[in-house]
Amino acid sequence: MSQPDVKRETAPQAAAPKPATAPRRPEPAPEYRADQILGLSASQLAALLESPQATVFQKAKACQRLAAIGGKAAVPALAGLLADPQLSHYARYGLEPNPDPAAGEALRAALKKVRGALLVGVINSIGARRDPDAVDPLVRLLASADPEVAQAAAAALGRISGLRAARALEEGLRRFRGPVRNAIAAALLVCAEGLIKQGERERGLALYRALISPDVPKAVRLAAMHSAFVVENSPARPI
Repeated sequence: MSQPDVKRETAPQAAAPKPATAPRRPEPAPEYRADQILGLSASQLAALLESPQATVFQKAKACQRLAAIGGKAAVPALAGLLADPQLSHYARYGLEPNPDPAAGEALRAALKKVRGALLVGVINSIGARRDPDAVDPLVRLLASADPEVAQAAAAALGRISGLRAARALEEGLRRFRGPVRNAIAAALLVCAEGLIKQGERERGLALYRALISPDVPKAVRLAAMHSAFVVENSPARPI
């Protein structure tokens, strides 16, 4: 016997959920509007750095912009921030690429004014600028009681290169021990490469040979052996 047809009721289809609208991001406060700061002239940016009302954010952005457009006039304002724990890094960022000699003078002057991590930063910036006028103060810092300062000074001397820096690093290799000596050995590698690029081929090779010694860190010793081989067998070598 067949079963009677039974009408089945179907549940009403739920309406598709409406897509959620993303909340609007609030506009930043005027003092955090980087676009306004980046549109200022170099003189306006320098004034911003010297303003006691300007925020750390505004001054940081001003330093970043001055790295691109700053000239001699921007140096005093940037130099005034080198001892500021929050803004020293940004001030160095603004000074490093500045081609005016005043930028180098400001960084050299800061070597006597800052300590610790700020001093290491200033030394690094001097090395990045390859400032030959900084060789003598950097040589003195090789004997710093702060090993990080001494190692940074060695690295900067290596980047600056030149005959005076080479002599100082060679003397340091004989004089110092421990991590500072290792940093000096690594700096001599960089210094030797710089000398060769400057046309001081024999002097550079002499540095490589001085580093091929059992008491030099192995990585430096192997790099010196390789570099010396490449230079001595280069097609550009003098005949």
